[in-house]
Amino acid sequence: MSPEPLVQIHLVLGYVAWLLCFGVYIWPRLKAMDHVDAQRAIAALHSFRFFGLAFILPGVVGPNLPAGFATFAAYGNFATGVLAMLALLAGRVRPLFWLFVVAFNTVGTADILIDYFHATQADLPALAGQLGATYAIPIILVPLLMITHATAFYLLLRPSARSQ
Repeated sequence: MSPEPLVQIHLVLGYVAWLLCFGVYIWPRLKAMDHVDAQRAIAALHSFRFFGLAFILPGVVGPNLPAGFATFAAYGNFATGVLAMLALLAGRVRPLFWLFVVAFNTVGTADILIDYFHATQADLPALAGQLGATYAIPIILVPLLMITHATAFYLLLRPSARSQ
């Protein structure tokens, strides 16, 4: 079997598994929380996105991983992680907190969507072995990250979503 359908199956099942887990265990807790606390929980998860720099770490990824994908993915994840950390640090200054919440979710969502575009353009599924140890990021982590971005935006747009 060629790598392309395996990667696509992995990606789809990554979303299915996380949606099931999220619906049963995570969403009920987030929606019961104060909106600030829910956004802080989401920011805490995204603060680990600095790990995306592994996409440009020699020896972790293969030498033929397309730079157009790897560089953007690395720095997009890094920027999102730093913005999420700033949101956590700004928790007591509400206007600044909300600014960073919107920023990390906007940058993070754009990063994932643009990474999907770059991966498609570079035919990344055919080169999946070049991801090396980072293969788990798009298959296992990205679905959860995208689901939590969507949740964060939902909570932001919901009436009375911002506690002062």
